[in-house]
Amino acid sequence: MSLQGITEADFFMDANPILAELVRGNWVENRYRGAFVVSDAQGNVIASAGDIDRPVFPRSAVKSMQAMALVTSGAIDKFDLTDEELALSCASHQGEDVHIAGVTSYLSHIGLGISDLECGAHAPTFGPAREKLRDSGQSPSAVHNNCSGKHSGMLAVAEALGVSTAHYVDRDHAVQQEVRSGIETILHEPLNTDRCGTDGCSIPTWAAPLRQFAAGFARMATGEGLPEDFARGARRIFDAATSHPELVGGTGNLDTEVMRAFGGRLMQKGGAEGVQCGAVRDKGWGYALKVDDGNMAASHAMVATLLLAIADPDAAQEHVLKRFAVQVVRNVRGLDVGLIKATAAMRPKLS
Repeated sequence: MSLQGITEADFFMDANPILAELVRGNWVENRYRGAFVVSDAQGNVIASAGDIDRPVFPRSAVKSMQAMALVTSGAIDKFDLTDEELALSCASHQGEDVHIAGVTSYLSHIGLGISDLECGAHAPTFGPAREKLRDSGQSPSAVHNNCSGKHSGMLAVAEALGVSTAHYVDRDHAVQQEVRSGIETILHEPLNTDRCGTDGCSIPTWAAPLRQFAAGFARMATGEGLPEDFARGARRIFDAATSHPELVGGTGNLDTEVMRAFGGRLMQKGGAEGVQCGAVRDKGWGYALKVDDGNMAASHAMVATLLLAIADPDAAQEHVLKRFAVQVVRNVRGLDVGLIKATAAMRPKLS
């Protein structure tokens, strides 16, 4: 890979604070640095730590923003998409039966099939679903990809725009241009081709400052600072995802369990390499965090701890968050050998 465009400052930037630690036995084994920010729709910072101006790839944490192309292209109205289909458009699903059936139905609804997906194939990420597929003697297909719901939505965008579905994942394709434009409108930030990569499912991923993602989620939660059609569409997408959290993740999944516990008050979505984003909808706050080394377990402990501090959970919601705030490390015998917990920096005191 070329390092062209990477400057000396990228290697010698000030270190982010330690936001989580792995304790094995009685000793700190690993420390996880990162940054987080809580923002309102105007971009006012409610709480933060670390470098929130450094551009990061949001990965799958912004699938709800990517799904806004379903609004701007007219695909929601053209196909009269259901809330379940919109939830799957925001999903990193685990390949359970409900997900496979849902994506298959979604594709059929828009007149396409599994062969039209360009996300690639991988085995279900949920262990029992993976074992079931293996025992059946079948090989994974693109429908098992955890991004197949999002890709079904992108195919619907192509159909609504009246363009070819072939190569819809390419950066210059009309679908990805629609997605990019929508995210720029939400973030109030141009997405620069100098900060563009390819995501695991083959679509473009665009880096932007962490603070812009937090403010963008606040705008989607409130509608403030967005065109009227964006505000309506964001509310519909958030409502769909929070009403069908089992489709966004799956059994035992943090996104699913947290959204289910909060009953529509909270939009939460994780992304690869230690990214977590969302919105506390009734407060009008968005949040975003990134673990520097990409550790996902650390990001789970961090976001659960942050939500304990900012989301005013009731007793039941607090119970769910505390389950994720401590990530148990087990060895191959199933013995508990360590814990990942967030540091005090992830528990901001709000005025």
